[in-house]
Amino acid sequence: MHVVIMGCGRLGSTLAQNLETRGHSVAVIDQNSDAFRRLGADFGGITVTGIGFDRDVLRSAGIERADAFAAVSSGDNSNIISARLARETFGVSRVVARIYDARRAQVYERLGIPTVATIRWAADRMVRHLVPEGTVEVFRDPTSVVSIVEVPLHRDWVGRTLKALEEVTGARVAYLMRFGMGTLGTASTVIQDGDQVFMLVTDDTVGTVLDLASGSQREGH
Repeated sequence: MHVVIMGCGRLGSTLAQNLETRGHSVAVIDQNSDAFRRLGADFGGITVTGIGFDRDVLRSAGIERADAFAAVSSGDNSNIISARLARETFGVSRVVARIYDARRAQVYERLGIPTVATIRWAADRMVRHLVPEGTVEVFRDPTSVVSIVEVPLHRDWVGRTLKALEEVTGARVAYLMRFGMGTLGTASTVIQDGDQVFMLVTDDTVGTVLDLASGSQREGH
């Protein structure tokens, strides 16, 4: 793959080094030529000094043959403009933008531009370390909206299907652990004693899902 990265700060330079280590060709754009020092003497990719949403600059970085584009400069506006330009003008299929403002991130997601809302994600992770709430969270998406949590089940769920669990809780089962192995269950999968069930939730729904899953289901059995 050929990947174009706009922004050679800590994130951009680390991303470029990681991609090059994996065998991909990389081009990095930054307005400040001194920023390229972060890439190290061994970096074999392309460096282009200029504005990341300038079409000629993008062409110099190989945007017309790029398989992916990452906008990780320090400016939200610059990132989203360059990301949209890469996708809509040059037809790059894989585009992602780093956004600091979580509200903007939601808007851009609706426009079809995947975003990483770093401030919101980092703040959420900090809170969960500082004030643990007893929920075992194994994944949270970059926009900090959707997470996967382990859902402790009441013993009454044993012998019932995952479909029944989803219907009662209103949440989807992501996967389950059975005998120490991860399993992608189906609607007809029957819950067994000792299963660990992990479900997709949001912050608004997680409390309800946990309450319903951990409560007795004798009346609805």
